[in-house]
Amino acid sequence: MKKEPFIDFNGKRIVVTGASSGIGQAISIELGGLGAGLVLIGRNKERLEETAAKLGPAECHILCLDLVNFSEIFSEMKNLAKNVGRIYGLCHCAGIVETRPLTSFKAEKMAGLMDVNLISGLELARVICRRDIMEEEGGAILFISSIYGTVGMAGQIAYSASKGAVIAAARSMAIELARKNIRVNTLSPGLVRTAMTEKAFSVLSEEQVREIEKSFPLRTGTPEDVARAAAFLLAPQNSWITGVDLRIDGGYTAQ
Repeated sequence: MKKEPFIDFNGKRIVVTGASSGIGQAISIELGGLGAGLVLIGRNKERLEETAAKLGPAECHILCLDLVNFSEIFSEMKNLAKNVGRIYGLCHCAGIVETRPLTSFKAEKMAGLMDVNLISGLELARVICRRDIMEEEGGAILFISSIYGTVGMAGQIAYSASKGAVIAAARSMAIELARKNIRVNTLSPGLVRTAMTEKAFSVLSEEQVREIEKSFPLRTGTPEDVARAAAFLLAPQNSWITGVDLRIDGGYTAQ
């Protein structure tokens, strides 16, 4: 008897935000390789096309959208479901980091960070969960959070607040949406070397960066490490997993 694959997204369409680079791009490639149809969301069309080119034969649609334009999200998702097909899942990877000590904290910076890291994801989830947009049998939502949503890090007060809020919101969302057979989980990576983290490290000394890297017992992570975990949490076969925050951090939070 032929054994069915443990993870298979055949016929499932997933919206991935922040798909133009880093973790979002790696997750898109991983899901595409497992049979998912992808809707890639980002602000830069050329970079989204670069991601699409790496997906091989996977079904792919590109949507250029600035997620802080909240009023556009409903119409775009509605058109997507009408013209392309219903959606099975959402993976919200879009996010920004603002490395700033408390002494230079500015409220307007916090508002902008929360808009991208938290509010845009909640608005996307609200819209995609509509009965006329998501698959009738339910689906899965995954928010990419961070270990700094549960543990502290100097200079990351605003970022930690936004990611902690993502974890808390997803936990309540999992309870509320269970009656619709919609699973909601979060994935909290440790230090993953991407363009965004390199930008955050640009304000630190080499010695400070080395000390941060040494705090991860196994090693620092790659976008592909996160992508494999994301596929696991989104997979239709894992239909009994909801309300979970999966930390993938090379042992950092085990200390």
